[in-house]
Amino acid sequence: HLDMAGRVRLAWALISIFVAESVVFGLAVAPAVVFWHWHFTWVVSPLWLRSVVLAMAFVPTYLLFAAGLIVWSAWSVRVLGWRTPQRGTFEIDAFEWPLLDWMRYLVSTHVVRVFVGSLFRATPVWTWYVRMNGARLGRGVYINSLAVTDHCQLEFGDGVVVGDGAHVSGHTVEAGLLKTAPVRLGNRVTIGLGGVVSIGVTAGDDAQVGALSLVPKFSTLEPRTVYAGIPVRRIATDPRP
Repeated sequence: HLDMAGRVRLAWALISIFVAESVVFGLAVAPAVVFWHWHFTWVVSPLWLRSVVLAMAFVPTYLLFAAGLIVWSAWSVRVLGWRTPQRGTFEIDAFEWPLLDWMRYLVSTHVVRVFVGSLFRATPVWTWYVRMNGARLGRGVYINSLAVTDHCQLEFGDGVVVGDGAHVSGHTVEAGLLKTAPVRLGNRVTIGLGGVVSIGVTAGDDAQVGALSLVPKFSTLEPRTVYAGIPVRRIATDPRP
């Protein structure tokens, strides 16, 4: 059972995330609201022309909303200091501030994933968002998955590719404990579709993880090596220098 201090912390966290996301969402949707307000006061005939303009405006206004949501969400978590704790173990039922900051960070990320992620994943726009949200990414990184979380715990080199449905996370929950650690992928690392990369994993340059494979926590993958299986094991070595 939570003590009074824990209840106050939890209540404040819930209120703060509600207020923050309301502001972020409102700022993101503001351009569309302004346009629609202008459109409905537009005294131009015939009616069919106004209807065509409004119908054609849905795509550009959504793109403005998506860009705004990405920018304002990433900016808000930076300003408010919400992030996944760098490396540690935390009791979930204690609701201490590091855990609550992690919770609020994931909620903010989830809102962007729901409203923007499905359309923009595997594009430079999604890479841009993950970078703005705290990840340290090299050039030419492509993330074709919405199961990449804890962005502030990710360090990817140049040319990293994360396949469809792959799960890369800086946290795990075990026996009522939240455990966190960074994930570091070297240059040109490939994570196959549906693969799972646990906390604390380090992969050398040109390492490859096969589809539906599991990389256990705190594993080290050697450079220029192909891994597959549950858990992964080395199955081939790239002969290229």
